[in-house]
Amino acid sequence: MEDDDSLRIAMSGLLDSLGYRVTTYASAEAFLDDPEASRSDCIITDIQMPGLSGIELKQRLDRLGVTTPVIMVTARTEPVLHARARASGAICVLQKPFQEADLVRCIEGVLAA
Repeated sequence: MEDDDSLRIAMSGLLDSLGYRVTTYASAEAFLDDPEASRSDCIITDIQMPGLSGIELKQRLDRLGVTTPVIMVTARTEPVLHARARASGAICVLQKPFQEADLVRCIEGVLAA
């Protein structure tokens, strides 16, 4: 989930070019409303979004018993926010702007586990 259209399109294009099947959502609520979303192998979400934040989404998924690995991205630099994201169970936390290779490395690590 990424509320920034250009970043959402760029990440989707990158992952699609690498052979991953990608579905994008502009919000956590849109993701939660899609019954197919629970079949995801990995979730990439921005931390700061209108509505539910990425951290709140992870907490909601935990309550629903969804164990899909979550990667979080953020433009915010506060160490406490990054620590909260990790504490919520995020597998990777990437600082925007991040290198494509860093995102790919996180995804490959998640899918290899």
